[in-house]
Formats: sequence, structure tokens, C-alpha cells
Amino acid sequence: MDDHCDIAVIGAGAAGLATGIFAAETVPTRVVVLDGAATIGAKILISGGGRCNVTHNVVRPDDFNGARPVVRNILAAFDEHATQRWFASLGVPLKREDTGKLFPVSDSARTVLEALLRRGAALGVGIREQHRVTDVVHTDCGTFGIVHQHGLLRAARVIMATGGCSLPRTGSDGGGWEIVRRLGHTVTPTFPALVPLVLQDGFHAALSGLSQPVELATFADGALIDRRTGSLLWTHFGISGPVVMDASRHWGIAHAGGQRVEMRCNFLPGHGFEQVERLLMDATTARPRVSLQRLLAERLPDRLATALLAAARLDPSARAAQLSRPQRRALVHTLTAFVLPIVRARGWDFAEVTAGGVPLAEIDYRTMASRRVEGLHLVGEMLDCDGRIGGFNFQWAWSTGYLAGRGAALAVRAAPALSRRVIA
Repeated sequence: MDDHCDIAVIGAGAAGLATGIFAAETVPTRVVVLDGAATIGAKILISGGGRCNVTHNVVRPDDFNGARPVVRNILAAFDEHATQRWFASLGVPLKREDTGKLFPVSDSARTVLEALLRRGAALGVGIREQHRVTDVVHTDCGTFGIVHQHGLLRAARVIMATGGCSLPRTGSDGGGWEIVRRLGHTVTPTFPALVPLVLQDGFHAALSGLSQPVELATFADGALIDRRTGSLLWTHFGISGPVVMDASRHWGIAHAGGQRVEMRCNFLPGHGFEQVERLLMDATTARPRVSLQRLLAERLPDRLATALLAAARLDPSARAAQLSRPQRRALVHTLTAFVLPIVRARGWDFAEVTAGGVPLAEIDYRTMASRRVEGLHLVGEMLDCDGRIGGFNFQWAWSTGYLAGRGAALAVRAAPALSRRVIA
């Protein structure tokens, strides 16, 4: 087996495959992609319920948690429109759903994976499965030695695309961070993000399967750190759904930091305490005989109305007009600022992405090149940047892959002598 190449990409997920393709498209160069898995693209295949949410119709820096000026520049180089054009050129037209998410017209993630593999093969990109990389050594002559389970590969430039720790069954285990640490990079603390949350037994038991719009506000040591509105899904273990997944990183980071963290749920988004109290008072004045259960069920799912009244220690059959002022205000608090009894995040096995990683300040956003190690580039989930749910993390993979692939290929072309040393 050949033991040299111009560009070695470590990791054959979305970012790694895109990087290899963009590198080979930019300059005819020898690109090898190494991955420890026996089957390439497991995370692509299970994403979006097996349909692969390729990107979003509108992508902004505010959709990401990370250094916004750097994120802005990276996205501008290869935006969501470029992604749509690129996939169309690969034979994968995308369609927009009402949420703004873009999926392949085929509704099959396999279409996406096969198109990437097909394009890479046409360009001569070598993909080596079951080649787990255990170390990368930067040599005195400026080249790299990539130590893998079958031996050694020499390369002029290395692109790290090993991902984070999310969904470890797909091959992600965070090992790439140990490699870049040894090379001189720092790695911020990492946490599961876009992850469901587990609640204490009891309150949610009868609610599994219900979904409704809510507003979630997360507080750490009494200070508001996140507020967002969206769809919440009750499950057998707790809560999920887009709004929970997006808010989970903030709860998880604060909790891991030892802060007193609360997530409060407003079941009537867009309505504050005073407004809901006034609505309740007006309704009871107009209909003094209406029961609490019936009144709440006019705005909320019946099962949820029952659970919230139980949480407020109120009789569902009681007439709304019979509420005392303290009881009424307790009910309004339950409706607008219910403290969700969160025990923990569901963990890496269920997290869609990783929060944390190599700081963006340690890379050159124009090429994704390391500012600490000459010839090294970093892409995708390796970096301390994570997007909200809806295709944004795939967009990050395509954008960073585009910049790193082009940057590495142009650097190889500009330094032919270096490439010859590697090949010799």
C-alpha cells in the first residue's frame, strides 16, 4: 500500500468527505481520507430521521454558538446557497420544508452519502476504512507522519475532521482532540449538545407523545442565560423536541459548572404573567361556572391541562371563579414559569453534536489552517462551534470543509518541493 500523499484527511464524516472533495477539485493532488469505522458515513445516514437535513434555507451567525465574527466569515465563504448549488451539481437536488430545513428530494440520507462517495471516487480521493489514526507527528522538515492501525502514512498537510463525542456508536469518540493537544492546540471543555433532557419520574409519565409550542428560559444562579421558543415533545424519559434540543447545551454547561440551574417553561408563549392572569380573570368573569379543566383544555392538550392542575394542587373540576387570589396566581405561575424537574441530559449516546472543542481563535478562518502547527487544518465538530437544530451543523461541515480543502490544496501547489520531499 502506498504510504504517502499530499493531503491526509483524518475522519470520513460529512466534514471530512467534503474536505477531500474540495481539495481534489481545487488542484489535482493526492488526497487520502482515513477513518476507523468499517462503514463510512454512519452519522450522515441516521441524521434527520434517515433523511439528512443538509442545511437550512437561511443560515446566520446567530444560529451558532461560537466566536461570531469568525463564524460569519466562514459561512460567508460557502453559504447555504453555495451548498444548494453544490449538491445539485452532485446530482442531489434539495427541497425546502415549511420549517426552512433543506432535505434531498429523495428523502434519503443514503442519496447524500453516495453522492459524496461517488464524487470523491471520480476525483481520485482515496478512502481508507478501518484505518483508525492513533497519532499525528509533525516532523522537522515540516511534513507529517500519520500513525494508523495498519502502519504509517506520510503527508505534506493534514486536515483533522474526526468530529466530537456525540453519537459514539457512529465512531465519534473525541480521540482527535487528544491528537491536536499533543500537537500544541488547546481544547475547551466539551459537553453534549442538541440532546434530550431526562426528568424526574412522575410529572411527564402521562404526557408521552404530546407536542406543543412553549417558551423555555434557562437560568444559572438566578441569571437568565438563554430564552427561546419552539416545539417541545414529551417522552417516556422526559422532554425532547427542537426547543429542548437547542436549549440543552446551556443547561448542560451550567450544570456541569456547578451552578444552580433552572429551566422554566411557559406553556403560553408570548404571554407573560400579568397577561395570563388577566386572561384568566376575564374568562372566569364571563363564564363563572366553567371548570378549571375545561378552561385550560381550551388552550392546552387535555392531558397537559390535567398534569399542570395537579402540579398546582388544584381540583380540575373546581370552578375557575372559586379560585382564591393565591390559588389563581399559583396557577398562572405554573402556566408561565413551570420549573421543569430536570435530572440530567440524556448523554453522548443521544446528543447530535458536541459543544466545545478547539477555539476558533487558534485557526485562520480563511483556510481553517492551524495558527499553532504549520500544515495542519481543522474542520467541523473538532472546533468550538455548534449550531442549533435544523441543518446548521451540516452547513458548518460543508463551509469549513470548503475552506480547508481549498486552503490545503493551494498550499500544496505553492510548495511543490515540500510535496516531493514527502513522496520521496
